[in-house]
Amino acid sequence: MNRMSAESNLNLYITAVHPCPYLPGQEAMNLLVDPGYSMSGNLYSRLLDSGFRRSGDDVYRPHCRECRACVSTRIPVAEFKPNRSQRRNLRRNADLKVKINREGFKPEYSHLYRRYIQQRHAGGGMDADSIDTFAGFLLATWCKTMLVEFWDANSLLAVAAVDELKQGFSSVYTFYSPTSGVERGLGTYAVLWQIAYARQQGLRYVYPGYWIAASPKMNYKTSFQPIEGLVNGSWVRL
Repeated sequence: MNRMSAESNLNLYITAVHPCPYLPGQEAMNLLVDPGYSMSGNLYSRLLDSGFRRSGDDVYRPHCRECRACVSTRIPVAEFKPNRSQRRNLRRNADLKVKINREGFKPEYSHLYRRYIQQRHAGGGMDADSIDTFAGFLLATWCKTMLVEFWDANSLLAVAAVDELKQGFSSVYTFYSPTSGVERGLGTYAVLWQIAYARQQGLRYVYPGYWIAASPKMNYKTSFQPIEGLVNGSWVRL
């Protein structure tokens, strides 16, 4: 990795080239915050508004040679209005019970995660991960993360990992039942729940992650309107 300097004595590194996880046939690189730096939730909040995300304890931002397709996004929760499809989703899932777990990864998540990966992302690399590896990807030692559970009676249907930051919630990952989760649209419902809870808590934003216009899997993000993207250093409406 090559070393780069950043503001406030924060060192960044450029990772080696690797296959792009979003666009087939493309190559990617990331800027990686020095793993030895003492990261905190407050610093990460500022980095999030500069386009960074985290995976486990690692904080990174895409930095590809010839591509700027990855756009950081955030939803201003006070202005958000669900569209017709999202209102139907809210009605469809009104019977679910939501529990917030701030105590860490539970063993009972393992089966749900395995089923989700095998059905939705088989062969993508994550199906070979151990549960400890997956739990390490969801959580960070320096950040408060809630694991939001969605229950149908005694059945756990979905879990959303969400970082709790000073300006809002940052969606880390959501996994759900490959049968009822798809039928209910629980990926969408998890974001709608985060928006509603952020508004209730007086927070400004929900950060659903990177959006790429050419990636069909990411099209759902721009259905949450209004949504803002970080383009050329400024947050603009998408």
